[in-house]
Amino acid sequence: MLQPTIDTARLILRPFSLADAPTVQRLTGVHEVADTTLNIPYPYPDGAAEQWIAAHPENFNAGDAVTFAIVLRATTEVCGAIGLTISRRHQRGELGYWLGVPYWNHGYTTEAAATLLAYGFTTLQLHRIHARYVTRNPASGRVMQKIGMTFEGIQREHFCKGDRFEDVANYGILCYEWELRNKHLEQKT
Repeated sequence: MLQPTIDTARLILRPFSLADAPTVQRLTGVHEVADTTLNIPYPYPDGAAEQWIAAHPENFNAGDAVTFAIVLRATTEVCGAIGLTISRRHQRGELGYWLGVPYWNHGYTTEAAATLLAYGFTTLQLHRIHARYVTRNPASGRVMQKIGMTFEGIQREHFCKGDRFEDVANYGILCYEWELRNKHLEQKT
């Protein structure tokens, strides 16, 4: 099965290709991106982008994860990534994303995240989607709030990033909550 490409008003969410590796290396290789994410190392090792991208098709075909490149429709440039790590047994997905620094504060992550919720609940038939962020990165939390997720608590010093322990905020949304929210939003327009 091939991973789909999804169009939004300003974005294209598509599978990564190995040709995207230099862009991934450049965008994730800056301290500002790595510092506020849970799983991106700094410095970003050479060859890591290729390994990460090469794993995507197998993860998708196994039903374990789906990862999309966030591409600006107007310029076709890759500006970030968004995906779901899937637990089929529990019918849930964990939302994760990163965006290159030049693309911050334009609403791209919120647009991509709202689209991925729809994909997760309709196409993947998930029951729950959750996400978490390092509390030093409140912008990530605002994305979760804007797409209708509910704050579910803080895990104190839950991750060790570099030499410091990080508090992590947790958010989640259930399929029926997402459906009710969308119905309400449709009625407003």
